[in-house]
Amino acid sequence: MILLQSPSRFLLQILKDRVVSGDKGVDIDCHTVEFDDVRYHIQFSMRNPKVMVLSVALPLAPPEAILHDGLPLGAIDAIKAAYGAVVQILDPPKDCFDVTMKINLTKLPTDEEQRNVVLTRIASVREVVLGAPLKLLLRHLASKTVAPNVDKLVALVHRPNESFFLAPQQADKVTVVYPMRFQDSIDIVLATSFLQEFVEARRTAALNNAPSCMWSPVPPLELKGVNADALDANAGFVTFVVFPRHVEGRKLDKTVWSLLTFHAYVSYHVKCSEGFMHTRMRRRVESLIQALDRAKSDAEKLKKLVHGGSFRRLSMKHEGNSNH
Repeated sequence: MILLQSPSRFLLQILKDRVVSGDKGVDIDCHTVEFDDVRYHIQFSMRNPKVMVLSVALPLAPPEAILHDGLPLGAIDAIKAAYGAVVQILDPPKDCFDVTMKINLTKLPTDEEQRNVVLTRIASVREVVLGAPLKLLLRHLASKTVAPNVDKLVALVHRPNESFFLAPQQADKVTVVYPMRFQDSIDIVLATSFLQEFVEARRTAALNNAPSCMWSPVPPLELKGVNADALDANAGFVTFVVFPRHVEGRKLDKTVWSLLTFHAYVSYHVKCSEGFMHTRMRRRVESLIQALDRAKSDAEKLKKLVHGGSFRRLSMKHEGNSNH
């Protein structure tokens, strides 16, 4: 199985090209879109070739999602902590975007390895912004404390008009619940089967240290009292239980990204499975057509052999002459 990568490859390539090109860069004004409807607007100007203006539009948040000034809780503090003096947040952001940043490439570290780390982190702005509230709650879990002033159930946006839920009221664990929704009827069937196998795979001995995982066709008890519209899931509900050992040290970033993109991870493999089955069906049809063509060719050869010039019907006269 393939895990999605946090950095935007398109954004990272533009940043690296601009650093390498020095002052010989050209004007850039482009838009790009990633999965789950995260959109970027990238701008460079020849008047200031070492400054990039990056605007980010996040997925449209559903009513139950927790936002602060239009952004996920703690997003501004997370940007400042992740990028320091390299990034300046512009207020207000550009129209139709949720956050706009001015990135000064002259303030990057001179060491190449450290510079690449910072550039990769900038290209991971999606994780920094959308994952800010999730990281805040899981940091408290790592220290075995409960985050103050937090509701019993927290809804976090991860897809357009869709959210997943956290129950962070216990110091020794956090429960994460995903209502799984798909538009295509085939995707619903494949996703349901995939998720059930996913839960079974978690029970193997090699994955004993992974978060426990459950699937249910109905909402779990943790979602009691949630608006019915937020629970409209046609592929069931997936529940993970995260413990402090899953968010210790460097594990925190990996866990945040895995939870943030779980639905995209499932969607990716559902589409891969569908494509694989379509390929197998096409190959099967092609083999059947070849078999029919061979059978048709053999039938035509037999027909020519029976009705061909090698057989001649004799008349009575010819038959009499042959008897003499």
